[in-house]
Amino acid sequence: MTMTCDSAIRQSAEASVKDVALVPVALGGAVEDSPADHAERFRRLAREQLPRLYSIARRLVGGDAEDAVQDCLLKAFQRFHQLREAAAGPAWLTSILVNCCRDRGRANTRRPAEVDFAEVEEFSLYRKIAYEDPFPYSDSLHLDFLDEFGPEDVRAVLLRLPELYRIPLVLVYMDGYLAKEVAGMLHVPLGTVLARLHRGRKLFERQLWDYADESGLLREAIR
Repeated sequence: MTMTCDSAIRQSAEASVKDVALVPVALGGAVEDSPADHAERFRRLAREQLPRLYSIARRLVGGDAEDAVQDCLLKAFQRFHQLREAAAGPAWLTSILVNCCRDRGRANTRRPAEVDFAEVEEFSLYRKIAYEDPFPYSDSLHLDFLDEFGPEDVRAVLLRLPELYRIPLVLVYMDGYLAKEVAGMLHVPLGTVLARLHRGRKLFERQLWDYADESGLLREAIR
C-alpha cells in the first residue's frame, strides 16, 4: 500500500516528538516536575497538536512545512517551562510555529513581492466570474467556480500571497483564531491585523482567478 505524503509527514513528526523529548533543558516548572514528567507532558501536547501544526505550516511555507514544525517542536520543548497553563498550549505552539515559518520565509525570500493595491482594491471576484461566465449553463456560477479548487490548489494560491497577508488569513479564516489573538502572536496592533486581513482577502480573490486561468481549471470546466 502506497504511503501518502501526509502519512509520511505524520510519521516523521512522531519521530521528531520522540527525539525532541530527549533534549536536556533546565526545567523552570513546578518543583515536583521530574525531567521524565516534563518530557511526557510535552510529548502529549505535541502529539495532540501535530496534525493541526502541519496543516498550518503547509499553508504558510509549503514544502518547508516538515522542517518548520521540527524547528517549532525543538524550540517549544526548550521553552516548555514557560508554559503556565495547559489550556494555553495549542495557541502557544502556534505562536512558536508562526515565528519559525516567518524565519524560513525570510531566509528563502530576498525581497518581498510588490503588490499594486490600487488594482487589487478594484478587483471583485464576484463581478469577474459573472462577467467572464466560465460556466454558461450553471445556475450556481460562483459555487461551481470554487468547486474547481481542491486542497492542493488552495494551498498553492495561499503560497502566492506575501507572508504579511498569508499568515493572518490562515490563522483567522482557516484555524479559527480571533484577530486580537493573531495580533498578540505577531506583536502588532489589532488594527494592523484587520487591515492585513482586508488586503489579504482581496489578494486571495485575485490570485484565485489568476490561478484558475493559468492552471486550466476554467478551460476544463467549460469543456
